[in-house]
Formats: sequence, C-alpha cells, structure tokens
Amino acid sequence: MRHASEMNISNIKTHNTALRLVSTKDMSREDWLAIRKQGIGASDAAAAVGLNPYQSPLELWMIKTGRDGDMPKVDPNDESSPMYWGNILEPIVAQHYSRRTGNKVRKINSVLQHPDPDKSWMLANLDYTVVGNDDVQILECKTAGEFGSRLWRDGVPEYVQCQVQHQLAVTGKAAADVCVLICGQEIRIHRIERDDELIAKLIGLERQFWRYVETDTPPPADGSESAGKSLRYLYPQDSGGVLDFTNDPYLCQVFTDLLVAREDVSRAEQIEAERKQTIQQRMGDASKVIFPNAFVSWKKNKAGTRRFLVHV
Repeated sequence: MRHASEMNISNIKTHNTALRLVSTKDMSREDWLAIRKQGIGASDAAAAVGLNPYQSPLELWMIKTGRDGDMPKVDPNDESSPMYWGNILEPIVAQHYSRRTGNKVRKINSVLQHPDPDKSWMLANLDYTVVGNDDVQILECKTAGEFGSRLWRDGVPEYVQCQVQHQLAVTGKAAADVCVLICGQEIRIHRIERDDELIAKLIGLERQFWRYVETDTPPPADGSESAGKSLRYLYPQDSGGVLDFTNDPYLCQVFTDLLVAREDVSRAEQIEAERKQTIQQRMGDASKVIFPNAFVSWKKNKAGTRRFLVHV
C-alpha cells in the first residue's frame, strides 16, 4: 500500500464525478445502515479486501447479507465507545484542520455512488469536501486513542489508505487530506494522492467480495478474532449431523496443519512461561528491569496483584 505524502498533485487529472444516491440529512441511523447494505462503502473497503485490523471479510459479509441480527452492535450513544467520541470530535477536528491549513471545508450530507453502472455497488459517505483548492478536494477526519495511535506511528494506516482511495475512486477526485487527532492533543495532517493503479487493484478485490454478497456465499475465514466471532453467530447450534472428510485431500491437509500449529503453540507457550518466570525470579520485589531497547515492569494493579508487562 502506498504511503501518504505531502506531494503537490495539482497536475493530476480528475475523473467523472460521483452520483448522489440519497440525501442523509435528517436520515435515521437505521435507514443509513440499510442504505450501506446496498454496496461497499469507503469504510468497508479495507474489510472487503482483508486489510481491516478490526473487521474480517466474513463479518462484513454477514452485515451486507443481513445475517448480523444477533451479533453485538456498537451503541453510538455509549460514551465508552471510540465511535461515540469519533462522532463528537469530528467537527472539532475539521475546524482545527481549517485553522491549520486555511482550507474551507463543507459537509456533504449524501451517500455517493460510483458513476459507472458496472461499479454501482461502490458507495461513499464523505466527512467533508475541501472547497476552492485545486490540490485537495476531500477531508477525512480521524481520532486515535492510546491503542489506536500505535497504528499511526508510520503515517496513515493501510486500512485508512484503502478507505481514502475508495473515496477518490467513487468521486473522481485527485487527492484527500486525512486529519487525525492523536490522544486528544495532537493534530496530524497527511496528504493522500489518487493512485489509479492501486485503485484498479482495490476495485478488483472489492468486486470479488461483492460477488460473495451477490451469490450469498460466505468468504473464507481468515483466522482473525472477527472471523471466529462471525462463525459462532453464523452457526450458533450444531445439528447432530456427522461429516466424513477422510477422502478430502485439502481438508485432511488443513487438519494436519492444525495439529502441527497446535503443537508449535503449546511449545511456544511453554518457552514463554519459562522465560517469564526466570525474569520474575531474578526481579524479586523490583518493579522494573531494563534491557537493551526494552524494559519489563512487574507492578501491582488496582486488584492488588502484580502484573508482568513487556514494553518494547
């Protein structure tokens, strides 16, 4: 995935503009979610192609095919949710972006659709458009807490780059700025330019995912926590049936690989426990020990028990 840059891209041509599928002004959250099921939105793009660290293609497929009814949902009014604070802080981030750059921004209250009928499943709901600037046309606002900020150490995370390239594909625009608020106290602005080669690959992978939706075929599980959760909700009960895979070479090899992986994990866990205990024994009642390029802490938590943490 290409990294965001601060390059001037005023010489890059723009493409056909997006269609306004529906206005979102005064639209209920339920109606908005229903519209999103009609295609792949920008925030779906990374999950559709397997690059979202929080959501697997299988979980996204369950949402798009209406199989997510029993799955836990994020409450947009839950003040402990990152989504809640992201929505609250979005206009503040946009305001500080304008103050920092001098660019005027405008809210777009519409779900946009790719103008090509062959790509009508590509949707986008922009945070803001940038007004009167030939170099940049879209503003994407983000917030990152203590955990999420780690993903921003080397610039814009890959899953956000997918989101922005999808927006540029749908709208035909040349560039977007990503403005992120880090831990509530630092604003960073990254320029992402349109990459038509990358967009072509992204569209191809998204199209493959959308075929899974259209044919009602679940995509392969990818080993993620999200996929594991999805399988539990997709198949919540057993039927009592018995399947015979003894003549299926592929699944027999998968099972053999599973046994080998389990053995490797068990061995690794034993080594980890032994090394951890060796360090704890040498630490005694010390709270912290220093190693080259890292340190280990072993301190009491609120529950009154000592917690062993490795800080790299």
